[in-house]
Amino acid sequence: MKIWLIFPALLFFPLLGIGQDLQPDDTNAVLNVSVIDFAKKPMSGEKISFTSKVNQKIYSGTTDSVGKFHLLMPKGAGYDVKYIQFTSEAAYNNTLTIPEGKDQLITFNYTVRVQLPEKYTLNNVFFDINKATITTESYKELNQLTSFMKAQKTMVIEIAGYTDNVGTDEANLKLSQERADAIRDYLMKRGVSHLKIIAKGYGEADPVATNETPEGRKLNRRTEIHILKQ
Repeated sequence: MKIWLIFPALLFFPLLGIGQDLQPDDTNAVLNVSVIDFAKKPMSGEKISFTSKVNQKIYSGTTDSVGKFHLLMPKGAGYDVKYIQFTSEAAYNNTLTIPEGKDQLITFNYTVRVQLPEKYTLNNVFFDINKATITTESYKELNQLTSFMKAQKTMVIEIAGYTDNVGTDEANLKLSQERADAIRDYLMKRGVSHLKIIAKGYGEADPVATNETPEGRKLNRRTEIHILKQ
């Protein structure tokens, strides 16, 4: 799945607002960050980072139970904004500029509106041929998924394994289940609760491309994340 299809309506709205927990001063502004879904429901466990274009210093936070966090950030600087779901490939980037505002106390309300995907393909997770052994090149994406899931308090996902149509139906179903189980075990060993992960193999069902070409079969051999509960 293309990344731009995962976040088709992720929007940022920087507005002047009223300060809450922190106090702005002559050199720093207060940034009040909120994350909501398209039904305006607050989203907890969502991480947003702001990287200064002046000195590359990173300011970041993770939303609380009401979908908010607050930062004290230098005025008169531009920031690269990054929001990540699941892995770095499922990231959205934007920019924010906080004005100098000499002799002014500045507070910004910054709202991120998120449309969660129903499913997401782990494009950089691979296995040994005809085995459920995860290759080392998969660790980066799985570690990012681990961090995301550990930050989520209520989300439940399904690890869905798929194969191409080479081999018997029974063998493909068994292999896809073993691969889904391997990823679930990987996440659990790194601290993700077993209550938040279900593993299910679908064999050669639901192909996303033709099985008549090597390129198509490669796309069909995949692992997806299905969101069961937010």
